[in-house]
Amino acid sequence: MGADRRPRLLLYPMTVPKPTADAITRTIAAIWRIESAKVVAHVARITHDLGLAEDCSQDALVAALEHWPELGIPERPGAWLMTTAKRRALDHLRHRKLAAPRHDALGHETDLQYAIAAQEFSEMIDTRLDDDICDELLRLIFTACHPLLASESRSALTLRAIGGMSTAEIARAYLKPEATIAQRIVRAKRTLAEARVPFEVPRGEELQARLASVLEVLYLMFNEGYCASSGPHWTRPALCEEALRLGRVLVGLMPQQAEVQGLLALMELQASRLVARLDAQGQPILLAAQDRSRWDALLIRRGLDALARAEALPSPVGPYVLQAAIAACHARAASVDATDWPHIVALYDALLQIAPTPVVALNHSVAVGMAFGPAAGLEQVNALQNEPALAQYHLLPAVRGDLLTRLGRNDEARAEFERAAKLAGNAHERALMQKRAAQSSTRPASTVP
Repeated sequence: MGADRRPRLLLYPMTVPKPTADAITRTIAAIWRIESAKVVAHVARITHDLGLAEDCSQDALVAALEHWPELGIPERPGAWLMTTAKRRALDHLRHRKLAAPRHDALGHETDLQYAIAAQEFSEMIDTRLDDDICDELLRLIFTACHPLLASESRSALTLRAIGGMSTAEIARAYLKPEATIAQRIVRAKRTLAEARVPFEVPRGEELQARLASVLEVLYLMFNEGYCASSGPHWTRPALCEEALRLGRVLVGLMPQQAEVQGLLALMELQASRLVARLDAQGQPILLAAQDRSRWDALLIRRGLDALARAEALPSPVGPYVLQAAIAACHARAASVDATDWPHIVALYDALLQIAPTPVVALNHSVAVGMAFGPAAGLEQVNALQNEPALAQYHLLPAVRGDLLTRLGRNDEARAEFERAAKLAGNAHERALMQKRAAQSSTRPASTVP
């Protein structure tokens, strides 16, 4: 028998002051952000019930908040949370078995007992044995994108379970009321549980059928990390990194799918700017003011390579390949002025043909304003002002404010930036819009995303 590799609690050395309760709580919160999706995915695969998996995972978090401040942070906090959540699930199913026919609960209990034994064995030998798909988070994404669910419910459920996004954040991403998103998530969990959908990555035609939803989820997850819709931080790099990791796994699974390669290219290229989007104080820096020498050259190269692979495939050009091509125009340019804006406009024209959404139309207006002047861009933005989906979207008045500033219509610009600040859910973005409002009469700026 080898050495015992089970999670151990670290006792505080006598020479080191014990951290404060607030410090430990912040540490637990950070660990939870990293580990929660993995814990939920693992327990859900065993229980076949996403709602139960989330409840048991929350129980594990509560247990950590109760015990870790006194006993110390475990050496392997993720394994501690995983084991605790699985044991909570086993306890729950044992109680539920009392009120159900024996054969209904026996299979679940056996699965859980086997999983716990397998986990402890893997901790002893410090290795992980996986199948050829090799990613439980990817299994959960494909399960949440099951055809039993409506397309909107698939994405909302996955963003909640995998991305750790709140219902309010998902609602902002979809430009929908929060109550609507909450109802979709609840119904989706119930549907999957009642149908006893297996938590696995499908194969063959079924894999292809779910691909569009999976790509949408990864795209929205990355976007929430790239520009957080709410909260104290403008970016959430951990979400971007997780979306990138899953995107790379998906490319390994489906290398001949152009849109899979296209989405990965888009995320790599956008992620290359993350460091340059914040100053030393954590304040946002817009594209025009960014130091492009800080852009990550390796991520740019990886993104351009993925785009080249996508464009070389015989599949029709899709929305992710087109968006990656737009991002590549920025990556290749030495400055905003050196950017090929007419080509970006042409790419947006093509994107509008296959994805005619209000947000794409707004981005198209920004590109038109850069390529052909602010008056041309403003004309297109004005046509979107009565679009219901953009009524609470802060970037609509932000773009109008930028174009009006460039036209010298400073009082109107100030009013637009003030409106954008009121609509912004992110604290940093709100402050940025307020700053733009104050500066609109003194100097022009750019809101190019």
